[in-house]
Amino acid sequence: MPDHAVVSPEAWLQARKAFLQREKELTHLRDAINRERLALPWVRVEKEYVFDTEQGPRTLASLFDGRSQLIVYHFMLGPGWEAGCRGCSFLVDHVDGALPHLNHHDVTFTAVSRASLPEIQAYKQRMEWKFPWVSSFGSDFNFDFHVSFTQQQIAEGITYNYEKHPGRDSGETELPGMSAFFRDADGTVYHTFSSYARGIEDWIGTLMIFDRAPLGRNESRTMSFLKRHDEYETKPKAAACCHGEQL
Repeated sequence: MPDHAVVSPEAWLQARKAFLQREKELTHLRDAINRERLALPWVRVEKEYVFDTEQGPRTLASLFDGRSQLIVYHFMLGPGWEAGCRGCSFLVDHVDGALPHLNHHDVTFTAVSRASLPEIQAYKQRMEWKFPWVSSFGSDFNFDFHVSFTQQQIAEGITYNYEKHPGRDSGETELPGMSAFFRDADGTVYHTFSSYARGIEDWIGTLMIFDRAPLGRNESRTMSFLKRHDEYETKPKAAACCHGEQL
């Protein structure tokens, strides 16, 4: 049993009500940040990006599928990779159930990776996902939105999450992020927002559940517990002395 304070129900209620005020502060702050995000300026997308999709070559504007809003998840799957990033895979595990709600609220979602379309399709089939996923191989898209880098760029230093990072001998050429776009009635596309690193952590609903479990995320480092969903053992390991006992 963890070394943790155990108190009377009355003391627990007092502590919980005091903490509720902190939770409300966070909720109100999140609401304010959301309003500020919506008020940020937009940038017209001038470059013509073309993606390889299951329907053939498509432009960024056509990825909207007739809706006015597009959310792109920059999924870490580079050319020649045997599997996608574990963290990205964890995040998009939460997407398929959200798609009907997004689509019926004028929002299209798609993942974009630099891997070839056959590589994307193979991993997508393995993981049994349904969401749209297109290839930007041969395009500047991922480089322009600061989630893909050449080894030379890494050696010279890169800008990621709006910060400069010093050069190094080698490193990951793909990093995670999301970008949002708006298409007006005339077909003009605007880049409205991008977020990187832990900036979209709240998309991962499982983490939010862990945060409310007695032991929290229970990790030695960020998501150290994580595996792709088809890599876990068939049965969970016993976590307590009574696990698996017949009652």
